[in-house]
Amino acid sequence: MDINNSNLPLPLDELEKRIGYVFSDKSLITTALTHSSYSNEAKSKHLGETECNERLEFLGDSVLSIIVSKYIFIHYDSFPEGELTKLRAGVVCEKSLGEIANTIGLGDFLRLGKGEELNGGRTRISILADAFEALLGAIFLDSGDLGEEKAQEFLMPLILVELNKITKHGAMKDYKTLLQQIVQQADGEKLEYVLKDESGPAHMKTFTIEAHLNSNVIGHGIGKSKREAEQAAAREALSYFGEES
Repeated sequence: MDINNSNLPLPLDELEKRIGYVFSDKSLITTALTHSSYSNEAKSKHLGETECNERLEFLGDSVLSIIVSKYIFIHYDSFPEGELTKLRAGVVCEKSLGEIANTIGLGDFLRLGKGEELNGGRTRISILADAFEALLGAIFLDSGDLGEEKAQEFLMPLILVELNKITKHGAMKDYKTLLQQIVQQADGEKLEYVLKDESGPAHMKTFTIEAHLNSNVIGHGIGKSKREAEQAAAREALSYFGEES
């Protein structure tokens, strides 16, 4: 029995089609989409106990963190720990998760109490972000031993869109990866970073690095670490190819 009077939520099999995953345990997807306002209202109307998605959200948050952390650790190997942390935070923040949830129309499937429905709960970023994490947790549980693999298959195509926004158009850019992608378009080109100078005391060193394309110097960079200097050199080198940084 649905306590909402609108045509929403849409059937759950429609969501399964959109995300490319069919649940073996349908109760998991139902719970993942059940907001606390719905379960509280159902209880007050003596419609029985209805579990909300808060516990699944807790699990999904952890699954999200490990999958995203593993991905950026492997694919952004030029980023030091601090930048990896910032990048992960930008991708898994409430705003990003809410936008991802919107891309699959997750709001159309939520079970909300009437009050939350009238207050625009289906489009509220915080509710969408929480439901997305709960859905991820539900997929993880439903998949058993393949939990992380199936969760990753669902998650990463959506997360990559947000990663690209941050690293290409946001405040953080992985200049080394952008430069490498350009260089790889031509066969036989060799890109390397050469340490030219290292100065200062051990606790406050400064590094100077050159970006070399074959035998040509195409960029210079200075930083407090080799990685920072390499990023600076790659940023300057991008202008060599007519790329704005």
